[in-house]
Amino acid sequence: MVRNTFRNKRRSLLTMLSISFSLLLLTLMMSIWRTFYIDQGPPDAVKRIITRDRVSLAFFLPAYYREKIRRVPGVVAVVPMTYFGNVYKDDRSTNSFAQVVTDPEEYPKVAADKIVPPDQLLAWQRDRTGAMVDIELAKKFGWKIGDRLTLQSPYFPVHPEVTIRAIYTIDPPVRSLIFNTKYLEESVDWFKGQAGWYLTQVASPSDVAPVSKAIDEMFRNAPQRTKTESQQAFQLSFVSSLGNVKAFILGICGAVVFAILLVSGNTMAMSIRARTREVAVLKTLGFTRQRVLSMFVGEAIALSVAGGMLGVVGATLLIRWLTHSPVAIGIPGGMKVSVPTMLASLLVAAIVGFISGCLPAYTASRTNIVEGLRHIG
Repeated sequence: MVRNTFRNKRRSLLTMLSISFSLLLLTLMMSIWRTFYIDQGPPDAVKRIITRDRVSLAFFLPAYYREKIRRVPGVVAVVPMTYFGNVYKDDRSTNSFAQVVTDPEEYPKVAADKIVPPDQLLAWQRDRTGAMVDIELAKKFGWKIGDRLTLQSPYFPVHPEVTIRAIYTIDPPVRSLIFNTKYLEESVDWFKGQAGWYLTQVASPSDVAPVSKAIDEMFRNAPQRTKTESQQAFQLSFVSSLGNVKAFILGICGAVVFAILLVSGNTMAMSIRARTREVAVLKTLGFTRQRVLSMFVGEAIALSVAGGMLGVVGATLLIRWLTHSPVAIGIPGGMKVSVPTMLASLLVAAIVGFISGCLPAYTASRTNIVEGLRHIG
């Protein structure tokens, strides 16, 4: 089977490349699906919930909501969060990263998965104009402790200057800068006593649903009603704003599998048709129909799986580059090709190879010996 699979090296190579590209795309789509809809994220992330305005994130919530949320049973800590912007130096996407304001005193309790040296954390909390940045951002721009940055925002009419006091690490990296909400309040009068949303840490993952329900029920008759959801659901709300992403991913996956089937089936049909006389000779020597059938189906599976392995490796390298590239804006840092995704892609390749090889192989196994020896092709 190995010898026959690579008998026509050019045709086999082109077929493998076609299958590998299709499997690369399939693996990429499956990884995106798993990242958005299956993976729960780091352990601390599953215990965080987000409370925002029920209508839109464009509306701020009152500051007194924070203390009311804190009194809900199951709440461990709660901090105000407001998105300041993503502009640094200019509007180029390579200089874009999230800039958020919060309460430095309580934020470490909510975001315990961010690892910060104690001395740097203390320096950030004591400096009203201090900022804490992701280590990936620091490496990208060459920042170090004590550097001063001027930020810009499309939402606030100020250009605050902040000093880097702390550099945190987190897996996966989030590439964001965080500074003191009081600093922004002092610069923008109309922002005082407000927050974009509230980030809350609950005692355990089982508290997420009841605490979320209790918070929304508490503000049901308030001037500004709230919508509280898990951190993953909050992130998915942005994905859903793009449209029916699930249908889009499933559509691409279906098209990819169909394309692989056509490519593999056409290759096997051409290969077996060119070997009609050879099949007749094999049957003359005593090869049974089942043996001939298994040989050709095995070739199809081997060719498809080989292309699938190349595609999986390519998808792994591509996703690794995307998650670490400063150019790839919006790609989740935690996206990766998991072992189940690899196995699923290879299984799809094997099934497609089996299906594409069955009909030509069955036809070849039924070849009449005399007609096969007379065949000219």
